[in-house]
Amino acid sequence: MTLPTFTLTEAAERVGVSPSTLRRWAHSGVIPEVNGAGEWTAAAVAHARIVARLRERGHRLEEIREAGRQGRLAYGYIESIFGQDQDAERTLSDAAADTGLEPALIERFWNSIGLAPASLESLSDEDLEALRYVASVLDSGFPLVAFLQLCRVYGLALSQIADAEVRLFHLYVHEPLMREDVPGLQMAEEMEGLARDLLPLASPLMDYVHRRFLQHFVAQDVVGHMEDELEEGDIDSGRLRVAIAFADLAGFTRFTEEEGEEEALSSVERFVEGVTNTLPDDARVVKTIGDEVMVVGNDVQALVDWAVGFVGLFEERPEPRIGVHVGTTLYRDGDYFGREINLASRVVARARGGEVLVSDSVVEAVRGSSHLSFAEIGQVKLKGFDEPRQLCRAVPRET
Repeated sequence: MTLPTFTLTEAAERVGVSPSTLRRWAHSGVIPEVNGAGEWTAAAVAHARIVARLRERGHRLEEIREAGRQGRLAYGYIESIFGQDQDAERTLSDAAADTGLEPALIERFWNSIGLAPASLESLSDEDLEALRYVASVLDSGFPLVAFLQLCRVYGLALSQIADAEVRLFHLYVHEPLMREDVPGLQMAEEMEGLARDLLPLASPLMDYVHRRFLQHFVAQDVVGHMEDELEEGDIDSGRLRVAIAFADLAGFTRFTEEEGEEEALSSVERFVEGVTNTLPDDARVVKTIGDEVMVVGNDVQALVDWAVGFVGLFEERPEPRIGVHVGTTLYRDGDYFGREINLASRVVARARGGEVLVSDSVVEAVRGSSHLSFAEIGQVKLKGFDEPRQLCRAVPRET
């Protein structure tokens, strides 16, 4: 495959600087393997964009040249993989005319997925194609409010994936090459080759994972519709009745001080992995914040069974603690909100290491359990709530 090359003038337009500036950068060695007046490869143009951004932030050319020699700017070459469709720029008005979408609606979609508003005035053919998909989805009759929520979930999830890809690539590929003193240009070429090989695999793998989870949650939703006891009007108002569990590590701050951040992080990773790998089929991790994990499910009994079993089998320090509640929540953008979520998070805060505390609502829902017993710990005042709640300790029933 013949890679595209550019003249000095074309390269300068793509970088956003004057041809004389670009020539000076090349002659001074800031952009390696380019003589300035000759042909510019896509990789060299990508490297020049990195230089331009660093200059805008006040870095001196000597600093940039040294960073390039050390390989710290090797990502500039990887940028060339994505290409730059500079000859096909469209404005927001052009996009509206092309897709039939109102400019305000395009802006709402753009904001929902988390892209910079300023980029709406410089749209590529790829951007226009995505907006045509948006128009097709809405023309099919899919509700706008649901579509925008879905886009926010896509944006949050995929931005986290992309951030993780870049950071892990940096930690496990880029930094080891720097420690081995691989020359900057060789490092950049090795990284670009690896990234070029891996990038085509990312989309099929994510599509596979998405389809597997979609199949799983469709099946769970069918069961949920049969078993959920939704209050009148809850479906229309976007409310769902779910079992909620918050789990964290008791004494985690002290453990971090005693053992250090690396060991503490390893403990959290093992804890979260343990939670994820042992949950009931209908439950899932909604999010993690530090050492805390939020879980939701449809089957209250299964979630309490899991919680008691998990803390009982966990053999590491610090010990986990879990709080479980059940109630009607507000569902938005793939997350759960409302008073019942706040209450569940307060329940776990009252637990000690190795304990599972449940609310009176949970006890009422699983009162007939043959293998669990609930020891009352009394009326407990929970932070942020006016009325105390009856909490119980869930333990295996003695035989």
